[in-house]
Amino acid sequence: MNVVEALLLVLAGVGAGLCGSIAGLASLVSYPALLATGLPPVTANVTNTVALVLTSVGSVSASRPELAGQGRRLVPLAVAGVVGGTAGAALLLLTPPEAFERLVPVLIAAAALAILLQRPPRELAEEGRRVHGERDPWWLVAGTAAVAVYGGYFGAAAGVLLLALVLLGTGEGLPRSNAVKNVVLGAANATAAVGFVVLSPVAWSAALPLALGCLVGGRLGPRVVRRAPQAALRRLIGLAGLGLAVVLAVDAYR
Repeated sequence: MNVVEALLLVLAGVGAGLCGSIAGLASLVSYPALLATGLPPVTANVTNTVALVLTSVGSVSASRPELAGQGRRLVPLAVAGVVGGTAGAALLLLTPPEAFERLVPVLIAAAALAILLQRPPRELAEEGRRVHGERDPWWLVAGTAAVAVYGGYFGAAAGVLLLALVLLGTGEGLPRSNAVKNVVLGAANATAAVGFVVLSPVAWSAALPLALGCLVGGRLGPRVVRRAPQAALRRLIGLAGLGLAVVLAVDAYR
């Protein structure tokens, strides 16, 4: 890992932290950056998961106002994140590398389509308030666990799916729902990362600069969420994801 590659990974980490907060697609930036340094797909994914833990550290620490009063909700959802993240990490370690490499373009394409087709957050929140009132529905914990399994396995668009679940299930506004999403995904990623550190090789020379950028981007992300024109940003990120999926599919299936 030379100095130029390390600096590029720091910048990719900042971008990943911002994308994670704005659109739930942090891996759309960080994973291809790791591939560009020459890491094989599974090692890049493992290293990416470890580095993205600091995205959650940054974003959660910057979201304390939005998390106020949500402690009772967060406990069962965080537990579901831990359980799902553990299952997803185990699934990745048991998956043949060739199968993972062929599956990644499909996952990224699905993630990009999810963000392009997602209903507006305000509309989801209004429906959640209308249907469920003040009580969270029973399926929110089960849905969170399912998303966390995917997050532990790969993670691109796990934030998109989880944010939609929280908006629809709680009826909270975007900033407060996004803060819950950051906590739960942080728990899932941290659990998967611990398993990867113990059981799988992590490219630490790449993980450390990427993690530094993720911490910065994660800290900035909640502030961007409060102010950014999110519809335009989501479309841009989604289209970029489709382009990346095509490039990775050409490499994987040729």
